[in-house]
Amino acid sequence: MSETAAPETAAPALGAIAFLGLGHMGGPMAVNLVKAGYTVTGYDVVPAALEAARAHGIATADTAAEAVAGAAVVLTMLPSGKHLLDAYRGTPGEPGQHRQPGLLAAAAPGTMFLDCSTINVDEAREASALAVAAGHRAVDAPVSGGVVGAEAGTLTFMVGALEEDFEAVKPMLEVMGKRVVHCGGHGAGQAAKICNNMILGVSMIAVSEAFVLGEKLGLTHQALFDVASAASGQCWALTTNCPVPGPVPTSPANRDYQPGFAGALMAKDLKLALNALESTGVAARLGPLASEIYDTFAAEGGAGRDFSGIITDIRDKSEHQPRGQA
Repeated sequence: MSETAAPETAAPALGAIAFLGLGHMGGPMAVNLVKAGYTVTGYDVVPAALEAARAHGIATADTAAEAVAGAAVVLTMLPSGKHLLDAYRGTPGEPGQHRQPGLLAAAAPGTMFLDCSTINVDEAREASALAVAAGHRAVDAPVSGGVVGAEAGTLTFMVGALEEDFEAVKPMLEVMGKRVVHCGGHGAGQAAKICNNMILGVSMIAVSEAFVLGEKLGLTHQALFDVASAASGQCWALTTNCPVPGPVPTSPANRDYQPGFAGALMAKDLKLALNALESTGVAARLGPLASEIYDTFAAEGGAGRDFSGIITDIRDKSEHQPRGQA
């Protein structure tokens, strides 16, 4: 594993970029590439995303295949592994229409396929294998840092790739992020992402439960924070994304849990971790339980709230438990 910190500037490399997926994360990432001097052609199935991209100076295409034509890099930021694999392979058209060509067929030989989606490890490896078999290069580079990080260019990229492909895409990733970590071969970026976010989900639940317990025992939020943040309970969920307002003024708890990192996204990432746990036979207990807890949180109104809002769910349910069972 190797790690680099991004320089203040990075010169364009590789060539023109087709950026597919211009949503809350992809849109700002594409803007930062354009600002750094890269030639970017964007595409998204949502018209509003295309309109927003054009308003920020990003050229757009009418189809994904049009965006990919002539691109040296195809960067994808898509909702799921199925979306990615369908995009690579192509999909049947509407009844009576021709099959929609896949990106792998539309791209010139030797194109760099750089996927920044968060998907199953097995799907990432399959996508890379498809790209290589079609005569292209492949990198998986999921991100951490949320919309704020995407806008500020301070994302962390966890990269799975051959060494030479990692070196080729590193300048581009350094434009969009402040930390770029080469985690290993194809799929290793996704593996690192889901392991990290399983830790995050479990630790946020633990921190939230501790604050609710502290409330029941008469501790102020600040007192518990002052102790735990300087003791063995210290963790990112406490010191950066503290689930109660006050101790960390920049945490979403001070904005009524506006994300941040939404509960729906945490539920998704924990499901990916659960899939990996099941496929590898790891005897995990906390990861699956965290997945269940966040599934319920998202389904019961927490999907659009920051994942630290899980504390409100714990608090509400505690109020309805007899003493000793909360």
